[in-house]
Amino acid sequence: MDAPDTVTEAVELLAALGYVDDYALSTEGIVDSGAGVLHPIASAVVDHTFRFEGDSDPGDEAIVLGVRCGAGGKGVVVSAYGHDADPEHTALLLALTAGSTDAG
Repeated sequence: MDAPDTVTEAVELLAALGYVDDYALSTEGIVDSGAGVLHPIASAVVDHTFRFEGDSDPGDEAIVLGVRCGAGGKGVVVSAYGHDADPEHTALLLALTAGSTDAG
């Protein structure tokens, strides 16, 4: 699988692989935005990780994750990371990616 060059390409690639749910990070875990279901971080498995760094602005750093949650749900988490990221989200991202199965 070729690594995407943009966040949009990463989201499209993951959608083609069946990661169609829109997940968001919250202090309690991962929220399936469409279904309104909260998944604990411990139940999430990161299958794909794509990191993007801004060419001229470190504030443009982003991460895109292909995540499996619960009973077969597959979705995408898009978040800022690095210097300008929310510290709580950074802690959640670290917890999520600690067991990541793919770095690409």
